Amino acid sequence: MTTQPDAGHEFRVTDLNVHYGRVHVLQDVSFTMGREPLGMVGRNGMGKTTLVKAIAGFIPVTSGSIEFEGRDIAGRQPYQVNHAGIAYVPQGRRIFPSLSVHEHLTMVGAKKSARWNVGAVYELFPRLAERRRNSGAALSGGEQQMLAIGRALLSNPRLIVMDEPSEGLAPAVVDHLAEVLRGVVTEGQAVLLIEQNLRFATELCDRILVMVNGRIAADLPAADIAGNAEVQNKYLGVV
Repeated sequence: MTTQPDAGHEFRVTDLNVHYGRVHVLQDVSFTMGREPLGMVGRNGMGKTTLVKAIAGFIPVTSGSIEFEGRDIAGRQPYQVNHAGIAYVPQGRRIFPSLSVHEHLTMVGAKKSARWNVGAVYELFPRLAERRRNSGAALSGGEQQMLAIGRALLSNPRLIVMDEPSEGLAPAVVDHLAEVLRGVVTEGQAVLLIEQNLRFATELCDRILVMVNGRIAADLPAADIAGNAEVQNKYLGVV
């Protein structure tokens, strides 16, 4: 049985279709979530990143709806999606190489009285406080990912969408990131996590969607996929 969404904090994707030219990438994608962390896994080329880019407003949708808290945001510009309460942590982090850590964080303009302000981000990621004067180019991959997540939190989103945050990181860094994000989730932060790293996804999320060839092929409790080699092989091609 899947978790029922919080009616006052509902994110709903319904019959979403996206094309790249003549290629039908997303095909009638539908799912609903509330405040619970929701993971989405799948092999490369299955449409996961296309989905999050459509949610964030970076690519147009052909048809269908993307509703957040009762408003359809499909087709909105990225800044409008952000103003609606959704923050996006892109694949590859997208850190400005010439800006310092502190400049990245202060350019967002978060209010000091908000839950997430620059001081709170430094508390969440002490390593960023230590590296506050370093440029983006001087940061490790893990530090860049911390900065990308911290920057997204500074908009104080009601939903944060993360695309492959564990990509290219050492296992110890991934474990640390999972621990920190679990703390954020415990506070009630809604997270949509797009991942190839199944262990990372199942450690953070209680519910997992599996995308295959542009469709949602399964909606499972994390425990049903984490410890089931047959299910993993069926949907992900791993054992």
